[in-house]
Formats: sequence, C-alpha cells, structure tokens
Amino acid sequence: MKVCVVGASGKLGHYMVDHCLDRGYEVVGVCREESVAKLDAHRERITVIPGRTNDRDVIRRAVGGCQGVLTVLAPWGIRAHYASGTAQAVLDVAEPGARLIFSCGWHISMDGKDAYSRAFRAKVKTLAWAGRLARQVDLDDQVEATRRIFESETRWTVVRGSDLEEGESQGLPAWSRHVGDPILESNLTRRTDFALFMVEALEDDTLIHEAPAIVGRLTPSALRYASPESDGASATADRRIASA
Repeated sequence: MKVCVVGASGKLGHYMVDHCLDRGYEVVGVCREESVAKLDAHRERITVIPGRTNDRDVIRRAVGGCQGVLTVLAPWGIRAHYASGTAQAVLDVAEPGARLIFSCGWHISMDGKDAYSRAFRAKVKTLAWAGRLARQVDLDDQVEATRRIFESETRWTVVRGSDLEEGESQGLPAWSRHVGDPILESNLTRRTDFALFMVEALEDDTLIHEAPAIVGRLTPSALRYASPESDGASATADRRIASA
C-alpha cells in the first residue's frame, strides 16, 4: 500500500510514518519547508514533499497514487483556515476510493451525542481562548474541518484522541462512538498508539464514516470496561504488525 502522511514532521506524524514503514508501506510525507529537517532520519525510506498542508497543489502532488492518506488536522493560526484548508484539499484531490484518516481531539462531535464533563468543557474553552489570544491556535477551524469531512461521501474516518503521553506502546487503543462512555474515563493514550490506531484504520472498513474516540488499551477504564470484541481487535492488529 502507498500511504501519504500529511503533517509527517510532528510527533504524531513521526509515529505514523514509523508504523507505516513497519508494515512495509510505501510512504510519502508532507510537511512545511521549515520542518523538512525533522524527517532526516526517514529520508532514505520515504518521499518528502515540502509545503504547507493546506496548499492544494502540494497535496495533489503528495497523494497521487496513494491508497491511504493519514492527516493531522493541526488548528494552526487565526483565520488562516489551516485545518479546514488541509481537510478540503485532501477530500478534493485524493484518489477515488482512497481511505482517508484524520486526527483531532475529543472536543469534536459528529452527532452531538457526546457527553462532556464540566471540567472538560472548561478546559477546551480555556485552550481555545489562550490559542486565540496568542494567535496560534483556532479550534473553531478544526470544527469546520471535521464538519466538511462528516459531510463528505469519501471513505473517511475521524480519530478523536484523548489526552496524550509518551511511552512504550500499550497496543491498539480501546474506542467508543461517544465521549461519556465509561470505557473512556481515563482520558489518556500513548501518542504512539494514537498513531497506531490511525494506521490500523487504513485497512479496517468497519471504521468508514465513524469518529471513534480512543483511550489507551491498558488504562484503568479500558481494562475495567473492555469487551471481548475490542480485545480481539487489538490481538489481530498485533499479529498484523508482527507479520509485516
């Protein structure tokens, strides 16, 4: 499989590149020109396309011939439409039938049925205010980006990440369709496993037109409420990685 990683130079992007290479995929990475050096460790194994990820011409060159596209929806800038522009470019120019996997946070809701705690809503409100004040982050544009994805007829999945931490992989995260499900209570996932879920989704058609909210597989809430089906899916993913 040929896969494009949009936003390859960031922490999540690096992990996605690693997981793709572990599977033997051909990888094309897109990142801003000033971040190309961050991919030096992979330069002999991947193709790097420098440019802004909301540039349609850059994305068109990068996704040509790719059966899968992994996109980090980074909400950078104020009124820059970076996340929504990136999402729209991928939706418009990706190969017909390609699997399109996008990353965002729990604050995104596909159907309005997510149940957020007061503390979580306050945290998101504070982050949005601080981001606008610093003119660095626009969460509203990420909301707009996912709105466009949800309305698309492409083969998309939007993976909604919890709080993240570094550390060794715990395996494929547990997930639920809605924040508020007890399995998500721990609100913590290893960043490498967020990337693992994104890459695994490329070949999991049951996730098409889903917006799974994820949590670390070995967190207390996941262990307490995990179903046999989720354990089986994790074992299948582990076997797939081992045989790649």
